[in-house]
Amino acid sequence: MVARPGVLGQGPGVRLLSWPLLVGLGAVVALVLQGVLVARSGYGVVGVLAVSLIGCALGFVGAKAWYLALHRRHPRTFMNSGACIQGFLLVALAVVALGAMVVGIPIGRLLDLTSPGIFLGMAVGRPGCFLTGCCAGRPTTSRWGLWSSDRRLGVRRLPVQLVEAAVALMIGIVTLTLVLGGEAAVGGMIFAGAVAAYTFARQLLFPLRNDSRTATGRAVTMTACGLVLVAATILAVVV
Repeated sequence: MVARPGVLGQGPGVRLLSWPLLVGLGAVVALVLQGVLVARSGYGVVGVLAVSLIGCALGFVGAKAWYLALHRRHPRTFMNSGACIQGFLLVALAVVALGAMVVGIPIGRLLDLTSPGIFLGMAVGRPGCFLTGCCAGRPTTSRWGLWSSDRRLGVRRLPVQLVEAAVALMIGIVTLTLVLGGEAAVGGMIFAGAVAAYTFARQLLFPLRNDSRTATGRAVTMTACGLVLVAATILAVVV
């Protein structure tokens, strides 16, 4: 996900407050659900939420840094630059993993308990990108197209942001079901499978976006994610 808060109000059909409101609501959903699942598992909630809040703050910095690196922007444009979800997740989840040792929870277990909130939160926040012209889909004449903007032109486009939100929703529901079903035999297996499934789906959607990726890079990423997903599934069935 790429977003430019500085230009959210520009372009045809752009709804200025949609992105910060929905992304903020998604973050609240993620934190609340994480707290509920952590408490249900018998761990202390306050320490975990403190770690997660720190992770969110540092994750925001990571999202900005990822955007600057991806688009080869100068660091001085940091405040006005966009933000990429990949950078946020990488930094935030690294903080949560390190924080697990501080609060006394196995790293894999905490990541599993955090997974449903992450993806259900993204399901809430991703439509904000659709409403503000972020990560816009390609123009189309298909009946599946929806009128939307890329902040420059408002036409019927493939609603890739909404499809990605639906993918995140499905992964969130599946991971929540697995977490509520009991502790995974291998800690972190739920988290690893969820991230692999989400990343695999994103690679399938990239060709439908204005800013698609190279075929070779997508193929390598999809192969790696497929292997991780298969391994997680086998562990879930066999172990």
